[in-house]
Amino acid sequence: MALDSKIPKGPIKDKWTDYKNNIDLVNPANKRNIDVIVVGTGLAGGSAAATLAELGYNVKAFCFQDSPRRAHSIAAQGGINAAKNYQGDGDSTYRLFYDTVKGGDYRSREANVYRLAEVSANIIDQCVAQGVPFAREYGGLLDNRSFGGVLVSRTFYAAGQTGQQLLLGAYSAMNRQIGRGKIKMYNRHEMLDVVKVDGKARGIITRNLITGEIERHSAHAVVLGTGGYGNVFFLSTNAMGSNVTAAWKAHKRGAYFANPCYTQIHPTCIPVSGDHQSKLTLMSESLRNDGRIWVPKHMKDVEAIKAGTLKPKDLAEEDRDYYLERRYPAFGNLVPRDVASRAAKERCDAGFGVNATGEAVFLDFASAITRYGKEQAHVKGLNENDAALVKKLGQEVVKNKYGNLFQMYEKIVDQNPYETPMMIYPAVHYTMGGVWVDYNLMTTVPGLYCIGEANFSDHGANRLGASALMQGLADGYFVLPYTIGDYLSDDIRTGPISTDTKEFEEAEKEVKDRLNFFVTNEGTHSVDYFHKKLGKIMWNKVGMSRNVKGLTEAISEIKELRAQFWKDVKVPGTNEEYNEELAKAGRVADFLELGELFAKDALNREESCGGHFREDSVELDGEQKGEALRDDENFAYVAAWEYNGEPSDAVLHKEQLEFNDIELKQRSYK
Repeated sequence: MALDSKIPKGPIKDKWTDYKNNIDLVNPANKRNIDVIVVGTGLAGGSAAATLAELGYNVKAFCFQDSPRRAHSIAAQGGINAAKNYQGDGDSTYRLFYDTVKGGDYRSREANVYRLAEVSANIIDQCVAQGVPFAREYGGLLDNRSFGGVLVSRTFYAAGQTGQQLLLGAYSAMNRQIGRGKIKMYNRHEMLDVVKVDGKARGIITRNLITGEIERHSAHAVVLGTGGYGNVFFLSTNAMGSNVTAAWKAHKRGAYFANPCYTQIHPTCIPVSGDHQSKLTLMSESLRNDGRIWVPKHMKDVEAIKAGTLKPKDLAEEDRDYYLERRYPAFGNLVPRDVASRAAKERCDAGFGVNATGEAVFLDFASAITRYGKEQAHVKGLNENDAALVKKLGQEVVKNKYGNLFQMYEKIVDQNPYETPMMIYPAVHYTMGGVWVDYNLMTTVPGLYCIGEANFSDHGANRLGASALMQGLADGYFVLPYTIGDYLSDDIRTGPISTDTKEFEEAEKEVKDRLNFFVTNEGTHSVDYFHKKLGKIMWNKVGMSRNVKGLTEAISEIKELRAQFWKDVKVPGTNEEYNEELAKAGRVADFLELGELFAKDALNREESCGGHFREDSVELDGEQKGEALRDDENFAYVAAWEYNGEPSDAVLHKEQLEFNDIELKQRSYK
């Protein structure tokens, strides 16, 4: 398949397609005969379901949580980008477009990113109309803050709960349509396969997670909004239930999987504390807006802090290494996530890590508290030289901006971040890879769409902060509801899709056979035993830093682990009841296949770009010495993998990336 033929070419101003010219879909009555399945009800899926129902389609929505409001989108903390230029600092649609393409290390599709920048302002208006409580300035305008990789303030936020508040807006819109009968909601249902009829996606097979019942559901089109696959590393910032199963089943039914090696390591997470952990906790990147990141300059101070004989706050300024400010003077602590993560790893690998494991750096708010405190004292006409007063006033400002994040940190770590610097370290977060989609967000399977983090996204090799919420809501509210009509116009007179066909019967049998295998297999090891082993392979050999030897070993080790899993996994209980271990077994089985393709993709891409860092591809000299080195001549493409039985046999298809409006050059944040 020629992937390039499905992407609009030419200058960005010519790339919008007018999807409303299809006369068959102008009449809302025509849509009453069309059914659409939406799998996943986070920000992307929830907004898509609500908007499709509003436009007149009959929607079936599925989530494996007990409620759509429990989707992992609630974990997004820091904000959502939009080019409103409320701060008057020179922001614009083009600048948002440029920052996003540059932040993605020039591995994004220009056409999609420009469309994303264009609709960003509409998203904010939509959410305000829904009642999302964005922070506001004194004069009443919505407030903005800065985020990594950007020199303007364009991030709209609701304290440290932005994702949760945006999700509640989408959830409310969904509930209205559920009440009208336009959305039929299926909670606690997990999609276990896609059903194709005559080459088109015509439905899904699901398992009721409460009763274990296997169900057939048909529609004229299927939309996946099921999030990312960061849990392939076992430890990540994702909810423990987050998985790749829906996307992977689509891949095995013919949907190409693109750029699996592009995984974001977030620099601002609470460090790993031991083998007992089942997940990691993210501290919002918004904290880097005011917090300063540092490690001690001298090894003796590192040892003293570890031993508890020196408190971090007592270390003199001249003995601190604010390494991001030192290395990247233009952006300082606001460099993109991939850059900040690698810089933290470099300092810790050099022995300057500040916790017991040596894998932590400090995020310090003392300077911000003093700065805000003096400003407030001046505004109130109080003594700016009263240190205690300044500290109190400054802490109040910080609490208003980040209070829930500070509270969360203190509950987990048992340290007061107002008094002592936070300890942070990079962890697996967002995935830029995913199911390949064309400009209309349709996969290589006709009628199967993929939106939000589940697709290979608009972010290239690295996602800038506050753009995940932007992409999810852009896809759900403003892109998919119009592009899908271009396809569904041919189905106005098709009528209901029957589930009593051999295609549904065969797909259901495959699902049941797999579930029966798990509950009858006489293994000796739990599902988590294998998941943890996979996670260690992925983190140690396919993590922040990659090389040929490690990737080659990872491919071999994952293949062996997968074979052992199918021989020796033990799943208690039956498949006709609530059985979380059974659900987990299917998800880990898919991770074991994805993990190998992930490593294969990383081995194939012999360059460093964004979240993919190859040790054999770095700048050797000059101002950029030690930074990631792209190879635009050989790798300026999207790697779209076609399923061919085994991950090792996957076939590579290349979508060449075209840059007409932005100069292709090495990134610099110095």
